[in-house]
Amino acid sequence: MKLSCLQENLSKGLSIVGRAVPSRTTMPILGNILLATDHGQLKLAATNLELSVVHWVGARVETDGALTVPARNFIDLINSLPPDQVDLTMDDQTLSLALNCGTVKASFRGISAEEFPVVPEPEQGDGFAVEAADLRAGLVQVTFAASTDESHPVLTGVLAEFEGSTLTLAAADGFRLSMRQIPLIHPVPTPFSVIIPARALSELMRIIGSQEEPVNISTTHPHNQILFKLTDTVLNSQLIDGNFPDVRRIIPATSRTRVVLGREEILQACKRAAIFARDVANIVTLSIESGEIVVSADSAESGQGSTRLMANVEGDGLEIAFNVRFLIDVFSALDTPQVALELNAPTNPGVVKAVGDDAFVHVVMPMHLGRR
Repeated sequence: MKLSCLQENLSKGLSIVGRAVPSRTTMPILGNILLATDHGQLKLAATNLELSVVHWVGARVETDGALTVPARNFIDLINSLPPDQVDLTMDDQTLSLALNCGTVKASFRGISAEEFPVVPEPEQGDGFAVEAADLRAGLVQVTFAASTDESHPVLTGVLAEFEGSTLTLAAADGFRLSMRQIPLIHPVPTPFSVIIPARALSELMRIIGSQEEPVNISTTHPHNQILFKLTDTVLNSQLIDGNFPDVRRIIPATSRTRVVLGREEILQACKRAAIFARDVANIVTLSIESGEIVVSADSAESGQGSTRLMANVEGDGLEIAFNVRFLIDVFSALDTPQVALELNAPTNPGVVKAVGDDAFVHVVMPMHLGRR
């Protein structure tokens, strides 16, 4: 293998695939990154056996070949190089990679590419396309609600339901539920659902960035891996086995009180209340009356703070408490000017909706006021 590419392109590609390299592993090959020529480009790949990322970098290829090199050292060196041309040459006999960039010379001892795990790539024409902006918005509004408790593996994932022309994403951790519907560019012939690790979707969210081209989603038969194909990158993740809870049963069908107010205003009010809520299990109180809502927190140790906001209130007045971190998470994930709170009683779940966007719904369990 002999090729040349630009340092900035190689550095960007390594930042994309490098996150799939495990920090600790008993298999030395997983600590390496695969470098291989592929149809006149440089193909980079990394995997931890649960998550794999492949990225293609534009290159001038003189000789084809493939080799794996130690990820950490290779990435650190590439990032330290000046923005210049990088020449890479592989020695087939010693399985080493020589690097030249301006006045910098280096060599890396590699491991044969044949030992690198096979990373699936989507077949041409497979899968279902979704607009990148729609997928990005859906991931932002759902993945934060997934559980981090590994004792319940199913809840550490995001349910993805493909039906007709709609992809529905849902995540729940036992205290909150976030659900978002995303339009598919073309309908799926047969409905199906899978559970995707939230960690993989968080990585996908980072990789999508500002991409404008549609993202292609496909699964391997029989739905044990999912692949997301971007412009120059493919992310592949193992799926989670199990049955996701029937989340639609959690969503209240009606409400006695509906409050509409500015999203940014209540987000900032919650952030201020969070300062005083740190000492009281993050509990904040929402006191709702005609035309206004008061967001407050009271700590015997640090003091108390409150913010009064003008709001459009329909229905009964109410006082209800929530974990302020949950409120901050959902208000931060939305981008509509206004949000709606739909409530029934101090002990019943509350619903957050984005005004003007019926594709999103969030349910959050209340806290007990008596615990303050």
